[in-house]
Amino acid sequence: MSNYKGKLQQLLYLITCVLLVMAVSIRRDGKVVGRELKQQQEVSSKTDTMVVLDDGTVRLNTTELGKDIIGYAGTVPLEITLKDGKVKNIKALENSETPEFFEEASVLLPKWNGYTIEDAQKMKVDDVSGATFTSNAIIGNVQRGLQYAAKNPVKSSIWSDFDFSVKAIAGLIVVLLASILPLFVKNKRYRISQQILNVIVLGFWCGTFLNYTSIISYMSNGMNVMTLIVPVIMLITAFVYPLFGKKSYYCTHVCPLGSLQELAGKCVGYKVKMKPTTIKRLDMFRQILWAILMLCLWTGVWFDWIDYEPFSAFVFKSASWVVIAIALVFVALSTVVMRPYCRFVCPTGSLFKYSQLSNSKNKK
Repeated sequence: MSNYKGKLQQLLYLITCVLLVMAVSIRRDGKVVGRELKQQQEVSSKTDTMVVLDDGTVRLNTTELGKDIIGYAGTVPLEITLKDGKVKNIKALENSETPEFFEEASVLLPKWNGYTIEDAQKMKVDDVSGATFTSNAIIGNVQRGLQYAAKNPVKSSIWSDFDFSVKAIAGLIVVLLASILPLFVKNKRYRISQQILNVIVLGFWCGTFLNYTSIISYMSNGMNVMTLIVPVIMLITAFVYPLFGKKSYYCTHVCPLGSLQELAGKCVGYKVKMKPTTIKRLDMFRQILWAILMLCLWTGVWFDWIDYEPFSAFVFKSASWVVIAIALVFVALSTVVMRPYCRFVCPTGSLFKYSQLSNSKNKK
């Protein structure tokens, strides 16, 4: 029963941390997982030109595309349904055309059914005698809709988003090794090898890591799993693994900066001996710093502090000199103090720590 309560408490802490990040995303960007929460009325009232359904079906609305195409009594908007790159059906939307004229012209609507977008664009469809204006408006709207579809293709496969470059594949392999093998392999040589891979491949080559900037961005904009497969795996190790007893897994086994600090620590035998009271004070400093920085995010007083986390120093070509300097200082310090940034400063690491808290009675 006590273990169950501990897991429930841990889950509540995780949900709380997610809500905290969500609040920051709303405060800064006004959206959550890509959904705008601060839309103006004129934006929200616009008709969606293209809607993609869950089964891949595409529905085009030509209200905006054909607003300058006039039939006999006004515009003639259409809804064009596409499936697997072919025209499935076309139906008329509300219009002001004379019913008799429109009924005659509507015989054109099935003409494009079954054709691919490319072939449908090449078709020569004649207008209907006696309903010339209406039929020409229908043809014009179909052409506009097909042109829009051709310029805005919908990916037909989930794999179309996947990056098959050597760098992306290497990053995926390394993050999978880091997220799986340490669960079963307890070997110092392997650990050093994995840390080297984390630093070189995930850090310097791929520039992939978790920090406040990336986490808030994912919360605001959402994540395409196939495009961001490596960060998704990192998030799982950071937030899901602890629910199954693997606390701080991301920080100790995956994080490139954590790996770099530990490797740097192996280069120097001497280590500064700190008293337990000093360690407690430094840990208290980390907690207070995190609270202050989170308050800055919630109030909007200082969003830019997230740009100074040293993780982005791995992308040194675009990183600022301030960030690179901060990273170098902590890497140098880690030669004599074990993982100083991770233990006593890291705001991102603090977020992970608070998301995996549980009843102290359940801790070993």
